[in-house]
Amino acid sequence: MKRDRARSGTYRRGLAFLRRRWRVLLRLGGWSVLEMGQTFLLGYALARALDEGFLAGRPGTGLGWLAVAGAGVVVGAYGTGRVYGAVAALVEPLRDRLVERVVARGVREADDGALSGLTQQVEIARDTFAGLVMVSRSFVFTAAGALVGLFSLAPPLLLVVVPPLAVGVALFAVTLRPLARRQEAYLVADEALAARLGAVCPGLRDITATGAEDVIGADLAVYVEAEERAASALARWSVVRVASLAVGGQFPAVLLLATAPWLLAHGVTPGALVGALAYVTQSLLPALRNLVHGLGTGGSRLAVVLRRLTGAEGQPGEAEEADGQAGQGTPAPDRPASRTVTSPGRPASRTVTSPGRPASRTVPAPPSPPPPALRLSGVTFAHGPHAEPVLQGLDLDLPDGGHLAVVGPSGTGKSTLTLLAAGLLRPGSGTVTVYGDPAGARAAAARRVLIPQEAYVHTGTLAENLSLLRPGPVPQRELLAAAEAVGLTPLLERLGGPEAVVDPAALSAGERQLIALTRAYLSYAPLALLDEATCHLDPEAEERAERAFAARPGGTLLVVAHRITSARRAQRVLVMDGPRTAYGGHEELLDRSPGYRELVGHWDPASQPALALGDADGVDAVAGAGLAGDGRHVVAHGPVGQVQRPRDLGDGGALGGE
Repeated sequence: MKRDRARSGTYRRGLAFLRRRWRVLLRLGGWSVLEMGQTFLLGYALARALDEGFLAGRPGTGLGWLAVAGAGVVVGAYGTGRVYGAVAALVEPLRDRLVERVVARGVREADDGALSGLTQQVEIARDTFAGLVMVSRSFVFTAAGALVGLFSLAPPLLLVVVPPLAVGVALFAVTLRPLARRQEAYLVADEALAARLGAVCPGLRDITATGAEDVIGADLAVYVEAEERAASALARWSVVRVASLAVGGQFPAVLLLATAPWLLAHGVTPGALVGALAYVTQSLLPALRNLVHGLGTGGSRLAVVLRRLTGAEGQPGEAEEADGQAGQGTPAPDRPASRTVTSPGRPASRTVTSPGRPASRTVPAPPSPPPPALRLSGVTFAHGPHAEPVLQGLDLDLPDGGHLAVVGPSGTGKSTLTLLAAGLLRPGSGTVTVYGDPAGARAAAARRVLIPQEAYVHTGTLAENLSLLRPGPVPQRELLAAAEAVGLTPLLERLGGPEAVVDPAALSAGERQLIALTRAYLSYAPLALLDEATCHLDPEAEERAERAFAARPGGTLLVVAHRITSARRAQRVLVMDGPRTAYGGHEELLDRSPGYRELVGHWDPASQPALALGDADGVDAVAGAGLAGDGRHVVAHGPVGQVQRPRDLGDGGALGGE
């Protein structure tokens, strides 16, 4: 029932999409009329060429009618060429809309199928939709031209051709819904097998080393057999398709031959009979074959792919669609008004009655404290079944409105922590919740936003890039205020304003990060996860961006820090260093965490060599807008740790004597 309603929702959206493009449909129909004329002339001119020309002893007349049929082919080819342009105007907006939906779901919901949706399923939908438009249009106008031609030649011909044609089309129409179900079952089985193989293949060495080939093989066999059953069920329906094609496209030709004596006895001329055979074999049969194969396979596949790409499953009604939009990043209230939160084992209220008094009063139970923005309880995670855990029994509470910096040496799990919070990874044990909801749930996806180190910017206007995490266009006043808060305004003005077209290749890494940060700032998600998201900004730009996120009303910030200044700005600091993991304030950790003191010493500008910018020896300090580093590190022109050869520097010596 739920799936049927989802299909109904998909069809409604499809009809709405077509209604908005009625002008394109009119243009498509207008050019298709030329093909209809070509079909009409094919049988009609052939019949006249025989009856009035060759059979009457007038070959010139017969050749003239054949020339008319040839002219119809030229006119029809011209119309077909114009049809492709109209189909493109119908198909490309669909593709653009699907890409927007896939990218939105991948960014906001941590959807692990977003890459497949963007690279494969969107193109399947685009190509399949274009094919369906072509074959459906061709069948309708070809059938119309052929039926008009049959009526013009001799009305009795319709009595022979139309009934089997109608039965074949009806039989095919009955199979469409079962085909869609089998197609969907096959896609689900195929995706399950691909996901399982994706999990198994990286660990083939471990599987062989532990002798687990039989166990893993038996597990994979279950997925393979499930896909085989789904494929077999889908293939069985091809028999029905063949039957509908035989009844509707091939049987009429047999009937015309079988009833030829009766037709000739009732005024049908030999030329009209030959023309009718041409209509059936050269027009109706190919058009029906294209319709059956195109709509039978492509139509069901398109319906399934569209539901999966647009998230129509479980969202057919208006209320459900609104819920789906919330999962795409629409602002969700902290708690629905109708939702009651009661602590386990504690009644919502208790009744106190004094002895001897009939009256009683109800004392509400104390309200439960709101859940933290992010909670990790006993979380353990390893990158493989036999790998050393990166996180081991980690407990962490980040309160709503908090500001946490995560620091530690490389490889200690800082990025893993953000991916767990974003729902992109699942813990081996323990739980991860976002505002009380599991990190992988849709409700959690709507309340967090992850900004990775490599910022994503697509070709389009700056406003379109900044609005990706919003369900609709962002008011310009709000967009400009966000750009000012995060520090994007100079770049926005240099590019020419919000409507300026952005070329991602022309932007520096720091500029792309500023766009991604402003996009996340504009989202409705209160929890922002910055995973080295400011590494290409200078310290001042980084501080401005972090303070903007920390000051957002109701905003909570978790930042993986790569400068000591980020840790000093945070309310609390999490030091991730295996057994030396520690949690606390900056000053507190300086007193009791040796690992944190080592990091601070490494970051401290006083402990790093300082060279002037533009040094004559070509060794420049890392500083300035858009460059990584904290202003005291150096970039050498040789590998780190390698002794420089004599005369390498201007004074003929080595760098620092090393």
